[in-house]
Amino acid sequence: MVKKIIHSTNAPAPIGPYNQAIEANGFIFISGQIALNAESNTLILDSIEEETEQVMQNLKAILTEAGIDFDHVLKTSIFLSDMAYFSTVNTTYSKYFTKDFPARETVQVAGLPRNVNVEISMIAIR
Repeated sequence: MVKKIIHSTNAPAPIGPYNQAIEANGFIFISGQIALNAESNTLILDSIEEETEQVMQNLKAILTEAGIDFDHVLKTSIFLSDMAYFSTVNTTYSKYFTKDFPARETVQVAGLPRNVNVEISMIAIR
């Protein structure tokens, strides 16, 4: 197996000992993204809509760096600080998928990095 590290300067740099994404055997595993703006290095937390939009833009930047798009996503995992955000996050998230939606789970967790409200990770295929 050959693994390739994928890194986009248009998404936040990792804040720990991990990579934005790893490709192996055509699969691309994208680490959880939060609403950290790569350009300003600030969190976008004004509203759950804007927070989710920033998360999706970070994921898009990594997919683009890998040479693919949201149509290649097989599975997503959504982590929420409060399940009350589910509907709003779902509305923003759904704008990025046009057909053949990926498999997904959405769970409420006790805490997320930097006290954000949403984190999303993905598995895609080339």
